[in-house]
Amino acid sequence: MSDMTVANINQAIGGKLAVLLGGRSAERAISLKSGAAVMAAFERQGIVVEGIDVADTDWMQRLNGEFRQVFIALHGPGGEDGTVQGALECMGIGYTGSGVMASALAMDKFRCKLLWLGLGLSTPRFAELTASSDWQGIIDALGPVIVKPACEGSSIGMARAQSAAELADAWQNAQAYGRVFAEQWISGSEYTVAILNGKALPAIKLETDAAFYDFNAKYISDETRYLCPCGLSAAEEQELSELALAAFTSLGCAGWGRVDVMRDAAGKFYLLEVNTVPGMTDHSLVPMAAKQAGLDFEHLVVEILAGSIKADSN
Repeated sequence: MSDMTVANINQAIGGKLAVLLGGRSAERAISLKSGAAVMAAFERQGIVVEGIDVADTDWMQRLNGEFRQVFIALHGPGGEDGTVQGALECMGIGYTGSGVMASALAMDKFRCKLLWLGLGLSTPRFAELTASSDWQGIIDALGPVIVKPACEGSSIGMARAQSAAELADAWQNAQAYGRVFAEQWISGSEYTVAILNGKALPAIKLETDAAFYDFNAKYISDETRYLCPCGLSAAEEQELSELALAAFTSLGCAGWGRVDVMRDAAGKFYLLEVNTVPGMTDHSLVPMAAKQAGLDFEHLVVEILAGSIKADSN
């Protein structure tokens, strides 16, 4: 827990905090909800905030000279991939979450997995997909797969494939979101581990009746089940937390984020991805994990902001 008070924070930010939200990615609607929730939480604590939509052409002019610190509530390309972080670096404005390099790496799931593979961190087998891919060869090598755009979030563009024809169709649909890869389908339980200022929060087990934890299960359905405590033994949860922290730090991530993991029938954990700006909506997982750790939403956003202020002052 940070020892910074609201008065300390107001002094550090110069009296007003900018919350970046919206943007032009496919996750714009979720970002607007996250940003609104974050702003309301700060306002309830007496911290003056201003929401700035980075889809507006003048967003940098509005920031420059008026703000010392930004809370980033942007999801997806253009906000979570290092581009906004680079602009803020150029303007000398502090911001929450990971820096330019870590944000870019985490956003690109394919290159992220290449790095984990090199470090010996457990992740499902995978293959990049292009127009010239051998669809049947990939299915023969990997078995059933989940097809993913490399640089999107919120399960956008994702689909399962069990045959060469399904794989080709899934690639065709996903390529609208950029580069695409296929990842070995892991049958088992899905977990997510939130990271806050160097520590893993209690893991959450996700259960859905859908084929996988898709956009509807994440943001719309009231049937998705979230188990926290997650039902693992203390030793198993420790193993999961250590793997998540290793994945997070391997990319150079900082501040806060969330690591998604699968566990197969044999009990082995597999890293899926790192989210450097997770959702902060009423369906979101980081607030849920924080609550289990004794941290309500208002204190969570303050902890995230305080961590970034301390990092900028070091």
